[in-house]
Amino acid sequence: MEKIRLGKTNLMVTRSAFGALPVQRLSKEAGAALLYRAYENGINLFDTANGYTDSEEKIGMALSTVRKDVFIATKTAMATPDVFWKNLELSLVRMKTDYIDIYQYHNPSKLPDEAMRACMEKAKEQGMIHHIGVSAHRLDVAINEAESGFYETVQYPLSALSSEQEIEFVKRCETMDIGILAMKAMAGGLLTSAALSMAFLRSYTHVVPIWGFQRDSELDEVLALEQNVPALDTAMLERIEADRVQLSGDFCRGCGYCQPCPAEIQIEICARMPLMLRRAPVPSFTTDTWKAEMKKISNCVECGSCKTRCPYELDTPRLLKEALADYQGFIA
Repeated sequence: MEKIRLGKTNLMVTRSAFGALPVQRLSKEAGAALLYRAYENGINLFDTANGYTDSEEKIGMALSTVRKDVFIATKTAMATPDVFWKNLELSLVRMKTDYIDIYQYHNPSKLPDEAMRACMEKAKEQGMIHHIGVSAHRLDVAINEAESGFYETVQYPLSALSSEQEIEFVKRCETMDIGILAMKAMAGGLLTSAALSMAFLRSYTHVVPIWGFQRDSELDEVLALEQNVPALDTAMLERIEADRVQLSGDFCRGCGYCQPCPAEIQIEICARMPLMLRRAPVPSFTTDTWKAEMKKISNCVECGSCKTRCPYELDTPRLLKEALADYQGFIA
């Protein structure tokens, strides 16, 4: 599998990486098996976070015996020094390792203060982490983080739907020798072609997509594309432009940071339902199960919890109500 140098980290990583958030939904055995299959087939970069329930534990189960052959990136909240060290120790124990290749602050709203910078720097000096990174969901925050000079990598949502301003940011990172880990390469499932998504991202030589794998079929599709990498052609560019027109404006990216919901609404799916109905296999969303799930939106008390946690600052309660009205009309 082709590898590239990930910015100033100098790590030679595969051009497709494994995003381990979805393996939370698998049993420990199934999650570990999927992770190891990815390693066996050449993927050498695995990304997770301390907050992804048992994802780190599954990485430890799957990859501890081949630790020297893989790179592991994980994330921690930028809270207090005490939380930093507790999270770091916990991540090391869970993943059965004595170092983390890329340790990232997880979607902070501001740059680290002196105390939090010192934590990262001390951990690096002690060999507990090898490189310092950050994840961000907002462009203005990502720009400030990249230009601070503190981070070696930035993880940011990047796909064929990204705006011109976001593309310019990515190009700017290349001049600063910052590696880009592209989350949501398929816009949270709204892009339906992995080939198109890979072709688009492949045009940036410092970008590594973090594909979120939950099924063998998803891994197999990316592995097959890696054996015959698609070229970005005229037909793909026309489709990208059509997708951008259809998906312009506010839409839920399905990141799940809004959860849990007091009304038990599956927000990351329900808020996107108008798009899912039109861009995914419709029968799967018109079952009695999904009718019941969508009906839960009527129980929303507008507590605002989801809205305050949305990294894209969306008016989630409004989106949910609009989605329910659209769904009821679609079903009728």
